[in-house]
Amino acid sequence: MSERISRTRAVRVGWTSAAVLVLCALPFYLDAFWLRIGLFSMAAAIGAVGLGLLSGTAGQLSLGHAFFLAVGAYGYVWLAGEPGPGLPTAVAAVLAVLLAGAAGGLFSPVAGRVRGVYLGVATLALVFLGHHVLLTADSVTGGFNGRSVPPLELGGFSFSADSELTLLGVPFGAEERLWYLGVALFAVTWFTARGLLRGRPGRALVALRDSETAAAVMGVNVSRHRSAAFVVSSMYAGLAGVMLALSFRRVVPDYFGLVLSVDYLAMIVIGGLGSVAGATAGAVFVTALPLLMTRYADQLPLVAAPGTTDGTVGPTEAARYLYGAAIVLILLFAPDGLHGLVRRLRARLRSRRAGPPPATGTTTASLPHPSAARAKEPTP
Repeated sequence: MSERISRTRAVRVGWTSAAVLVLCALPFYLDAFWLRIGLFSMAAAIGAVGLGLLSGTAGQLSLGHAFFLAVGAYGYVWLAGEPGPGLPTAVAAVLAVLLAGAAGGLFSPVAGRVRGVYLGVATLALVFLGHHVLLTADSVTGGFNGRSVPPLELGGFSFSADSELTLLGVPFGAEERLWYLGVALFAVTWFTARGLLRGRPGRALVALRDSETAAAVMGVNVSRHRSAAFVVSSMYAGLAGVMLALSFRRVVPDYFGLVLSVDYLAMIVIGGLGSVAGATAGAVFVTALPLLMTRYADQLPLVAAPGTTDGTVGPTEAARYLYGAAIVLILLFAPDGLHGLVRRLRARLRSRRAGPPPATGTTTASLPHPSAARAKEPTP
């Protein structure tokens, strides 16, 4: 058994190392378009992991994820820019994540007492309130036109194209530099979330999702764990907002609307509720699909090029139709999402490789036939 466990760990370490090497090598071969898709996907995956912890693991419906993304993005822009305190960008990024967590903490008393559809409606109010604030607080948010994003600097190294940098003959612009930042932040998100799910807090959240009464009987503080889940999810969303701001280089209020919250719900449903890998897969699917359809719209049937006004379906709308259909198919045929589907396929392949189960020592030939029963002895 110990040899099997060590072999499994070695295989996981090998696959993880290979994935890291591939991710680190991609900026040397991909152009800016594909790197942008990767950046947006990694930022969305960070936010989707946080929402997966809240809705998939803790069972709390949230439609306000876009609000906490906006807090992280605009918090970084205001803290690091002018007008604003003009803090060092690294400090501003950390404070923006903490600011999103504080916003979640202010809302956590509501999350600790309200559940189900009522919590979803309460978080929905956050989106409309936040959008109104973003449009009216011109001195902080820039109003309707938004604000430009200061580039991040760490130890004198700038994640922008202002300074020339060439590695192995490949010029490194803003996308190439931000790629490695996104990989590092996503790695931190992946390992912290998996550690949280496998530890006592994760088991307590799963118990809350299954039955709050049973969890309370086992000694789980229901209100505290529900509030803590909301705060942690808000911090992941704040980190995703900072990454999105750095990738877009400009933030506008209309991006952080109800549609963004629905997109994140689609990510965790398609990928699989309560799974870090599933949330990542769903984030890549929902984020990359409209960008790819926009680029190849002229080669796709029934899809019009961007800017066309002849009444045909645009690439963004077509992408939403597609992943809306994907949600319906997932709910009908794979309720545990892409992660559960892949897990079942792997288990089926593993059982086929193992072959049929070994035969037991008892066979039908060794059992006595019913007609061979011992004759009854006569009574003396």
